[in-house]
Amino acid sequence: MKFPNSLAFLVFLTLNTVSAQYNPSQIFITDFYKNNGNSVRSASGKPSSGYWQNEADYTIKASFDVGSYLLEGEVVIDYTNNSPDQLESLWLQLDQNIGNASSKASQLSGYSKALAESKGYILKSIRVLKDKTWEDVPYVIDGTRMQIRLEEALNSNEDISISIAYSYVLQTRSSGGRSGYMNADDGEIFEFSYWYPRLCVYDDYYGWNTLPFIGSGEMYLDYGTIDYEVTVPSDQVVVGAGALINGDEILSTKTLKRLDAAKNSDKTVFIRSAKELKTPVTKHKNGTTTWHFKMDNTRDVAWAMSKGYIWDAAKINLPSGRKALAQSVYPLASTKDKKAWARSTEFMKFSVEEFSQKWFEYPYAVATSVAGSVGGMEYPGLAFNSWKAEPYSMFLLASHEIGHTWFPMIVGSDERRFPFMDEGFNTFIDIYAHDNFNNGEFAPKRDGEYAALGGNPADEIIKVMEDCKNGPTLMTPADDMGREFVHPLAYFKSAFGLVLLREVVLGHDKFDYAFKQYIQNWAYKHPKPEDFFRSMDNGSGEDLSWFWLGWYHHNWQLDQAITNVEYVKENEVNGVAISVVNNQQMVMPILVHVEEANGKIHDFKVPVEIWKLGKTAQFHVGTTSKITHIVIDSKHQLPDTNRGNNEWNAKG
Repeated sequence: MKFPNSLAFLVFLTLNTVSAQYNPSQIFITDFYKNNGNSVRSASGKPSSGYWQNEADYTIKASFDVGSYLLEGEVVIDYTNNSPDQLESLWLQLDQNIGNASSKASQLSGYSKALAESKGYILKSIRVLKDKTWEDVPYVIDGTRMQIRLEEALNSNEDISISIAYSYVLQTRSSGGRSGYMNADDGEIFEFSYWYPRLCVYDDYYGWNTLPFIGSGEMYLDYGTIDYEVTVPSDQVVVGAGALINGDEILSTKTLKRLDAAKNSDKTVFIRSAKELKTPVTKHKNGTTTWHFKMDNTRDVAWAMSKGYIWDAAKINLPSGRKALAQSVYPLASTKDKKAWARSTEFMKFSVEEFSQKWFEYPYAVATSVAGSVGGMEYPGLAFNSWKAEPYSMFLLASHEIGHTWFPMIVGSDERRFPFMDEGFNTFIDIYAHDNFNNGEFAPKRDGEYAALGGNPADEIIKVMEDCKNGPTLMTPADDMGREFVHPLAYFKSAFGLVLLREVVLGHDKFDYAFKQYIQNWAYKHPKPEDFFRSMDNGSGEDLSWFWLGWYHHNWQLDQAITNVEYVKENEVNGVAISVVNNQQMVMPILVHVEEANGKIHDFKVPVEIWKLGKTAQFHVGTTSKITHIVIDSKHQLPDTNRGNNEWNAKG
């Protein structure tokens, strides 16, 4: 093994039999994985030859009344049972019911008046298609969940069509604060999400995934095609996830010409400028217009509208040579700071191109940033961002929320059970986007209370680790965490764990290869944490079970300390033996910086396996003059909770 400065490096392990806290047998486990690979999920972390998941295709026709805030619609769900099981019933999510007094969210909050006033869905009919005839079907509603009880079980490899006629009144803040409306000088802004009944996932791990929508946990949905039409007043600008497929029919000639220009421009093009807010983008000024969108291979869609939206767009260049469109809509009030929303499309374009180049090509036709009252919420190819964002938060929001298209919209993890797999993984790719945008204009990425600590991420994560050491772990569902733990753990600790793997444990080449393989293998599928862990082990060729156990399954702390420095046979020309002790249960490689009196510097990494045999590790450095200074983790890359014991200086 070669180290910097061609250092010949020999490691000696010494076993300390008196271990106050550190126990290697608790973190280095020979049989960490409890489930064998099977026909659905392989031991290597990939989907196996027998992998299956069900498909849900949606056709939705809806209308919205801007006076009463009433959304009415009918959704037809074509559901295919690809599982090997018979399904006697079907479970659906009714997330708009979070505000209903019968929901667990309302009950857990004490039936607050504000929540009780929101009634959620009103279901007019629920039918299934049988022998080409629509028939009513019995169902049971339990808060945000509905069970349809089938008279005849849905067999394996069969499909079923379900029709649901529904309505609900849009609240100022509805569906857990993820949609709603707000007033603006030039016209109200309406944002629609969780706006139609959706099938729960039936998978090989839990069967039906019926965790209720309480607020923190987000989505877990199957993939399919979503074809939807929304009929609204003609003076509205409407944007939606997916491609607008009837633009030629409904948009004015001027609007179409500008959209075409934007699709071919690397610079932002106004589709509708601030001076044109009284001019509709549609062909008709009066009455209603139906906007028709379609999105393939997606798990959800959202949309928004306002008659007061400024609209701009630009071309996205993708690695394959394919083009997509980045677009933003925002009110005049958002333009007071010309460095924020005025640059939204620029930020979106960069982020999609960056993530496509580094990890996986963006698969959709459009990427949309929507200004409104929702401060930051993601959907496939579309994001709701705060209308009053400032420049730094605008880039952070634009990059982070569209970044969720990769996690969990492409790599379809379960946000309700494992929020670290979407929030943390997305925050991780955001870190490098901040570094790379415009020579680091908005670098480094910092958000949340820990940013005030200053320093680098490792220094900030120390506070997170201390705050959370007796709290939940990364494996905890979001709704089972106290609110104070969600951001520090699911976002920050999860993301920093991947930084540790890439920058310290594995290196860029090994990490990037394994991580991209994971994304490729699980695109449009449903990975579980163990699939990710196994993927990284197999892709990198390293046994990382110690990391998964200590960082994800526990909140173990790290404290490496230099305890002794001795010249071999008391002569510096024979080299020096350095002893480092592990004072806590978490382990990491030892990052060593040694300075000699003759000016020679040794920088090297001691592999993490040195901690397998005990609390104290001793290693030898080939020196030719006296040692003047030794530091472990000199660049503060590790979350070492006590840096006061990381240095040694020669006396005199």
